[in-house]
Amino acid sequence: MSNGKNPEIVVVTGASAGVGRATVRAFAEQGAHIGLIARNREALENARQEVEAMGGRALALPTDVADNEAVEAAAARVEAELGPIDVWVNNAMCSVFSPVKEMKPEEYKRVTDVTYLGYVWGTLAALRRMLPRDRGAIVQVGSALAYRGIPLQSAYCAAKHAIQGFCDSLRAELLHDGSRVHICMVQMPALNTPQFSWVKSRLPRKPQPVPPIFQPEVAARAIVYAAHHRRREIYVGWPTVKAVVGNKMAAGYADHYLARHGYDAQQYDGFADPDRPNNLWEPVPGDHGAHGQFDDRATYHSPQLWSNLHRGILAAVGAVGLAGALWAAWRGGEA
Repeated sequence: MSNGKNPEIVVVTGASAGVGRATVRAFAEQGAHIGLIARNREALENARQEVEAMGGRALALPTDVADNEAVEAAAARVEAELGPIDVWVNNAMCSVFSPVKEMKPEEYKRVTDVTYLGYVWGTLAALRRMLPRDRGAIVQVGSALAYRGIPLQSAYCAAKHAIQGFCDSLRAELLHDGSRVHICMVQMPALNTPQFSWVKSRLPRKPQPVPPIFQPEVAARAIVYAAHHRRREIYVGWPTVKAVVGNKMAAGYADHYLARHGYDAQQYDGFADPDRPNNLWEPVPGDHGAHGQFDDRATYHSPQLWSNLHRGILAAVGAVGLAGALWAAWRGGEA
């Protein structure tokens, strides 16, 4: 966070749209200078202008995160032009909505290269700079699907599971080394982002996030918090908690439930256009912003997230309430 003299230097991958774009705005509101990484040059330029309109500086860095050398070059340019990186947010992703039996090998590889290895390359670029300074935060934008796979998104679910395992390994190594570099994975619920308009899909109807749906600003609040607080993991939204905990308690039931309901829950509103452009290999032209097509069904509020991020306040209120109850009981017994 900016202290008025040395603005915080942040890198966000997938910065051109969706959660990444909302996260860029949230950091910019706090005075950060931001390196913007994504493939869509036009959208990155617009994001840069948004940051600068809020008084910050930004670098638009058109980069495919599947390219390790390109990610490293982007990180080097951020440090050369903005300064030492304080926060790195890995968020870039792609997916394919399809039954496993219809997936192609090159599609699995592409989703893995972007959605999993893109996080690894970003993390390595951040660590090369943060470890010698013994400070910095790496935020991995995850999903409830890091713990519970669902039908029709096998490549994406597998990548999110992989990120979760990667983070566990790295976190233990940082603790072993006594490093002050911090890593946090933020597990997201269904979000109203443009990805459902451009994701490659073989579904008969239009793809949608599984309701209930949250606005990307909810995700951005959690990401900014994770960058500034030493939390191991943050669950965003009650549906995420339910998915993670429920899978631990009754995975077999979840298998059968998703077999019955998981197909329809990810589709809506008639037949999909089989010829619509998708962003698996190239970005879809235009600036698509942070929001998708589901504003009328998405909420900006998550009581679960608020209580999660303010648990210290809730604990204090609970302690005061308990003390009051004990005092009242003692006085009653005295009478």
